[in-house]
Amino acid sequence: MTDRLKNTILVLNAGSSSLKFAVFSIDSQSNPVKILTGQIDQINTNPHFKVQDQSKKIVANTPWQQEGKAWDHVQIFDRLWNWLTGHLADRYTLIAAGHRVVHGGSQFKQAVQVNQKNFDELEKLTTFAPLHQPYNLAPIQALWQYAPNLPQVVCLDTAFHAEQPSESKRLALPRSFYDQGIYRYGFHGLSYHSIVTRWETLTGQPLPPRLIVAHLGNGASACAIQHGKSIANTMGFTPLDGLVMGTRCGSIDPGVLLHLLNKGQMTPAELHNLLYHQSGLLGISGISSDMRTLLASNDPNAQEAIDLFVYQLVKHLGSLIAVLGGLDALVFTGGIGENAPTIRQQVCESFAWLNLKIDTRANEQNAQKISTNESPITVWNLPADEEQLIVTQVCQVLGFA
Repeated sequence: MTDRLKNTILVLNAGSSSLKFAVFSIDSQSNPVKILTGQIDQINTNPHFKVQDQSKKIVANTPWQQEGKAWDHVQIFDRLWNWLTGHLADRYTLIAAGHRVVHGGSQFKQAVQVNQKNFDELEKLTTFAPLHQPYNLAPIQALWQYAPNLPQVVCLDTAFHAEQPSESKRLALPRSFYDQGIYRYGFHGLSYHSIVTRWETLTGQPLPPRLIVAHLGNGASACAIQHGKSIANTMGFTPLDGLVMGTRCGSIDPGVLLHLLNKGQMTPAELHNLLYHQSGLLGISGISSDMRTLLASNDPNAQEAIDLFVYQLVKHLGSLIAVLGGLDALVFTGGIGENAPTIRQQVCESFAWLNLKIDTRANEQNAQKISTNESPITVWNLPADEEQLIVTQVCQVLGFA
C-alpha cells in the first residue's frame, strides 16, 4: 500500500465555543492510529487553531481572524475542511467521519450511520441539550455539502447509559411523561465508556466490579459502573442536573424555578440563561467558571464556590456508592479531575470513613494511581480518550473492523 492510498477517518467533537478533532489512519490490519489531533478555541471571540501530529510536534498554531469580526461556526468549519484536505491530500484519503453527539434520546442507543431521517430526529432533541446538540450536528450538514458521499457516524453520549435499570431512569411523574421520552438519560457516556474499555491497558488490573468515574470539567458528572455497565449517573434528562459545573447550577429544587417564573421575575428564556450560563462556579464566585482561576484566588467567594463544588461532589458520590453497595475503585478524569490535586485530595479525605487512603505525594504529582497500597479502594487519575472510542465505533458501524 502506498502512502497516498492510506485510508483515514475524521473524528469531530464540536461545541458552542470550540471544535476538537482528530484524524486516524487505518493500517493494513484495520487498526486506527491517531496521526493528527487539534482544536479551535474561542470560536465566537478570538478563534485559535492548533494541531499536533502523532509525535506531539506542532503542525499548526495560529489565530484565525478576519478583519472586523470573528469567524462563525460555518466559516470555522469551512476553513478547517480546506486545511485538512490540503494537509492530507498527498498521502491519505478520507473514508469516513465520526461525530460526538450529546443526546440520542430514546431512539438512539448505539452509534449509527447518519442519514437525513435520523439527523432530523437528532435535531428534534436540541431542546433537551441546547448547549450542545446544535453544534454537535452542524459539522454533519457541512460535510454533506463538502463530501456528500462520505459515510458519517454519530456516537452518542447517552448510549452508555441506555440500559440502566428502570428505577435509575424514571422521574416521579405520571407514566405518560416517560412514554414521551421524559426520563433520566445520563451523559458523558463516551468518556465513561472510554475508561471502561481501556481499563486494563491503563491500570494493568482487571476491571473492578464496583467502579465510580468522576468526569470533572466545565461540565461535570459522576457515574456508577457495575461490572462495566452504567447503573446510575448524576446527570438526568438534560446535562444540567447533578454536580455543580462551570456555569451550570446542577441539582436544584424545582420549586425555585416555579417561584422565579410565577413571581414574574424571569421569563423562560431568562431562566434558561440563568441555569445554563450564569450559575455554577461562575455564579457563586462572581469571578470565573474556571477552577484554575478560583484555586489561585484569595477571594472568599472563590473559596465558597470551591467548597460547594466539593461538597456536592462528595454528596453525589456517596449516593452512587450506596447504589453500588460499596466501592472498589474511584477514577478522576476531565480537566479538573486530572489536573486539580487539591480537589482530589479534599474529595478523598471525605471518604476516610471507608478507609480510603490517598497517597499525598502521588496526588500532588498528578500520578496515575493516587491511593496508597494499603487502601482497600484504589483511586486513579486517568485520561479519557473519547476520540479513540469514536473511531472504534465508526469502524464497527461501517464494517471496517
